[in-house]
Amino acid sequence: MEEEIKQETGKMRMVISAVAVFFLLIVIYYTIMALISPSVRISAINSEFGYIPPENTTIDERIFSDSAFVRLNRDMAFTKARIAMAGTDSICLALNLSDSTAILEINGVEVHRAKLSYLHISKVIKKADEYAVSSMLAVPFTIKEDFSTIKKEPLMIKIAPKDTSEYKPDILPDTARIEAVNYMFEMDNGFRLYVYQQNHEEGGGGLRRYFFDVNDRFKNIAAIFGKILIFRVPEYHPAIRIRMDRADARIIYRALPRHGQIALYR
Repeated sequence: MEEEIKQETGKMRMVISAVAVFFLLIVIYYTIMALISPSVRISAINSEFGYIPPENTTIDERIFSDSAFVRLNRDMAFTKARIAMAGTDSICLALNLSDSTAILEINGVEVHRAKLSYLHISKVIKKADEYAVSSMLAVPFTIKEDFSTIKKEPLMIKIAPKDTSEYKPDILPDTARIEAVNYMFEMDNGFRLYVYQQNHEEGGGGLRRYFFDVNDRFKNIAAIFGKILIFRVPEYHPAIRIRMDRADARIIYRALPRHGQIALYR
C-alpha cells in the first residue's frame, strides 16, 4: 500500500515538474519574442523609408545628422502630411509633439487647438533612422479602429412638446461630460495613439484609466500569444501617449471621422 502511494506521489511530482517546465519555456519564448519585435519593426522602417542614393552618385552621409538638415526635413514631412490631409475635405488632426499641441484642421484651416500636458513617444520612433522616420511621417496616418471609454456618437432622445406644459427634459443625456475620457486610435500602419484626460479626479479618471489600460494590455497579450502559437514574431505597435484637458480630448475624439487622418511632428 505504501509503495503504491509513493509511486502515485512520484508520478504527481513528475507531472507538476513537466507543467512547470512547459510554462517556463513559454515565458522564456514570450520574452524573447517581445524583445525581438521592436528590433524587427525598426529594421522594417529603415528598410522601407530609408534613403536610397541614385546609381553612380555619392553623397556625404554626415548631412543626415546635421541639425539644420534634420529640422528642415522634419518640417517638410509635416507640411507634406498636412497638405495631403487638406485635400480630404474632412476634419483631421495635426499633432505637434515638439511644441505640445494638438490641432484640428479642415482644408488646412485650424478649427480647434489643445495643449498637451504630457507625452511619451515609443523608443522605436527615437531609435529608427532619422531620415526614414521623417519619410514615414510625410504621409498622414489613417485611423483603422478606435477604443474608448466614451461613445463616439452620443445618443440623445428628445420629444418635441406641443406646448410649454408638456415640456420634458432629455430622456438620455450625454453622459460624456461627466465621464472620464480615455481612448486609443490604431493606425493602418500599426502605430497607436493613446489619449488620456489630464485630471485623474474628474469623472473617476484614475480608476477608469486603470481599467482602460488593463483591457488594452489583455488584448495585446492575447494577440502576442496568438502569433507565438504559430511560431511568428508578434507585431510590435509603436505607441504615442498624450494627456490633455478632458473637454479637449472629448472634442478631438468626436470631431475626427471613423477613418480620419493624423499628421505627426516630433
